[in-house]
Amino acid sequence: MGASILHITNGDSTTNYLKSLQFSGEFITWREMLCEGKTTTDVGSESFWKNRFQFLKSSYNVSKKKFIDYTLKEYRALCNKKSHDEIVLWFEYDLFCQINMIAVLSWLKRYRKGYNISLVCSGKIGKSKKMYALPELNESQIQNHFDKRILLTEDDIAYADYIWQLYCSDSPLRLETVYKFKNTTPFQYLASAIEMHLKRFPSIENGLNEVENRILKIANNKQPVTKNKLIHQLLKQQNDYGFGDIQYENSINELKKLFSSFNPVELSKKGKQVLENQINYYAHLRNDNSYLGGSKKYSYLHHNKANKLLQITS
Repeated sequence: MGASILHITNGDSTTNYLKSLQFSGEFITWREMLCEGKTTTDVGSESFWKNRFQFLKSSYNVSKKKFIDYTLKEYRALCNKKSHDEIVLWFEYDLFCQINMIAVLSWLKRYRKGYNISLVCSGKIGKSKKMYALPELNESQIQNHFDKRILLTEDDIAYADYIWQLYCSDSPLRLETVYKFKNTTPFQYLASAIEMHLKRFPSIENGLNEVENRILKIANNKQPVTKNKLIHQLLKQQNDYGFGDIQYENSINELKKLFSSFNPVELSKKGKQVLENQINYYAHLRNDNSYLGGSKKYSYLHHNKANKLLQITS
């Protein structure tokens, strides 16, 4: 009789794909986007989920029923699975996945200590420049990834938990100094994901972060005919963040005053001035309820040329 495996995947697409390929074992789908909104270190606690629901309700109009059915029931199913010989994590290279991954590992460190935990992480395939999501891998590629999965040591799990603690702290400055100096871990995409995270704080140059500046650049350069076409372009060109259409829709709505039209998509005069760093838009966006991890988004500025964060003290 083979060893029993619990697969924890990054989303329904991966779960459904692995099931279609007849992977043996049980499946849990981690349905969260912890790269957005306030996070706290105590993954799975009542206060953790209460905080997450409040964010999802206010930012994405998620109903309590949907939150319970979609996220909490799956989490409760995870809590009840305690007898497997191995837990296999399936996550991808992008920011969205990497933040979820370290949160899951923090939970496993606390509640599944001593279990065999291994990692399958997709991204680069051979010498290809393209980064691959798990469902983009063909059957032999995904089997090869599984066969070469990395058994995580206690130190690996402790390191992931440490980065999660820093991600959830009220200052990103410690995270900025730590993430790039641990090159021996099996988390080959984590450093670049954390770097992208730090670039989500508003830039000192024009008050927009990297994601928001990319939205304006693509809108200006590609001149899509509709907002949906703009979102399609963003999904095509920004796969390193791993965002979906609802996240881009949300970001575009926050920047709507910088557009003169969405049919076709055109920047306003002010939008073009912000894009060219002639105007700083920070004061128009500042919101004390916006968080990235545990830190207030508008309490820090990113200096793009120095690739460094600055704290706003007043």
